[in-house]
Amino acid sequence: MTALPPLILGSTSRYRRELLERLRLPFTADAPRVDETPLPGEAPAALATRLALAKAREVAARHPGALVIGSDQVADVDGEAIGKPGSHERAVAQLRRMSGRAVVFQTAVAVVRPDTGFEQVERVPVTVRFRALDDDEIERYLRLEQPYDCAGSAKCETLGIALLSAIESDDPTALVGLPLIRTSALLRAAGLDPVRQAR
Repeated sequence: MTALPPLILGSTSRYRRELLERLRLPFTADAPRVDETPLPGEAPAALATRLALAKAREVAARHPGALVIGSDQVADVDGEAIGKPGSHERAVAQLRRMSGRAVVFQTAVAVVRPDTGFEQVERVPVTVRFRALDDDEIERYLRLEQPYDCAGSAKCETLGIALLSAIESDDPTALVGLPLIRTSALLRAAGLDPVRQAR
């Protein structure tokens, strides 16, 4: 039986690392060296797809014997890319803008395996419907959770779920940052079956 290549998650995100751990596969993580600046006029869906593939390719170039996962997520509000707020003030502005609206979170995942030439990327859109939020609610939520490293300024896996009226997706972990259904399918296509290789 041919030995499987080492699995590498091309990400520094603790959320993606925790999600990938659910598949019970041994893996390491390596930070991709990729400029995440959007190209002029680049749509959020195209940005997420391009960055997921670029991250996987960059890490794979440094680990040519590995199988590499890259992922990216961009919040899409009226065709505008909304990133991680990074500060309380920007998070307040993001949640005010999203209040009472539907926001599409474009999550993309790529798998690259240089030794076989395998390279695929898939995008999973997630529609998130925010309730109408007042300023006191926004302020209290942000002080409690401080989700300044999350695109859209809310963590659906914890208290942020209470800000929402609906989440619409066919891959439930996509909103957290790594769509595990699509990731598993890509890994199988690349020669690593998560169920058969789980530990």
